[in-house]
Amino acid sequence: MNATRSLLAAAALASAMLGSASALAQAAQPAAPRAAQATQTAAPALNIRQIYDRVEAAGYVNIREIELKKYGHYEVKARNAQGGRVKLHVNAQTGEIERNRFDD
Repeated sequence: MNATRSLLAAAALASAMLGSASALAQAAQPAAPRAAQATQTAAPALNIRQIYDRVEAAGYVNIREIELKKYGHYEVKARNAQGGRVKLHVNAQTGEIERNRFDD
């Protein structure tokens, strides 16, 4: 009886240890893609001059402020073709204007 109880206790302990190791391995896996994603957005592909040229080519004038934001885009303050003040979100990798809105 004592041997059976010891055997069951050993089996339960081994099962718990294997389950914990498996859970730790699964929890560690998603960290790698997040680290790779952080390095992709850390360094913009286009510099401020290139962003300026792309915004100007899109028809915006009086470009007065270009600021790199931490979410992978530049924020640009300028005037549109009608003279209205706008704030643009420009993709730091491609230079594409993703959003524009009137700036009050």
